Amino acid sequence: MLAPTDFAFPARTTTALIGPSGCGKSTLLRLIVGLVRPSSGRVLIDGEALSPGNVNRLRHGMGYVIQEGGLFPHLTARDNVTLLARHLKRPAQWIAERADVLADLMRLPQATLARFPHDLSGGQRQRVSLMRALMLDPSILLLDEPLGALDPITRYELQEELARIFSRLDKTVIFVTHDMVEAAHLASRIAIMRSGRILQCGSFEELLRRPAEDYVRDFIGAQRRGFPVIAP
Repeated sequence: MLAPTDFAFPARTTTALIGPSGCGKSTLLRLIVGLVRPSSGRVLIDGEALSPGNVNRLRHGMGYVIQEGGLFPHLTARDNVTLLARHLKRPAQWIAERADVLADLMRLPQATLARFPHDLSGGQRQRVSLMRALMLDPSILLLDEPLGALDPITRYELQEELARIFSRLDKTVIFVTHDMVEAAHLASRIAIMRSGRILQCGSFEELLRRPAEDYVRDFIGAQRRGFPVIAP
């Protein structure tokens, strides 16, 4: 549940939402993508208020990745990636070319796309999920703890891949994480949340040097190991 919130995500920036479990991070993403309707107020996408009448159209401009990937087990990786584009009757050649471009972006061999999800590693499944989210070339990419279920080595490898992909795509990215090191590595803005409220948003250095309240300082301090060193 979210407290009354007024917050903007600037275009073509990467923002991390971080905080304890149940603080409202995933709820905020679901509000943006229209899976949850606000009890009051509005969600504006590029100035247009999200509503039942336009939610499907606006969703086509957003890519959404959940923690486990959400791939359909009875479809191949390629069919998972192209499902919405085929449903929208995009030209077959456009679909094939777009899938090839995304496979190159994710560094996935073409043979991998012929496999079913149960034949893929966790890292491969998340790459396929990212391909699916990017298939329609959305301007907004939403990721709900996309690396949370991966082993540490795979998680580190995908963190590096995501940093490269975010930089190359130049999209508006909003992602949920519990890991401050991950947030500092991937995001230019970090929003710390607690009990449905955004306590402070800024760069990692701003949060570290000028915490808005004791909880922000304590939250950062609890995850201090592995942080980049910033000289005073």
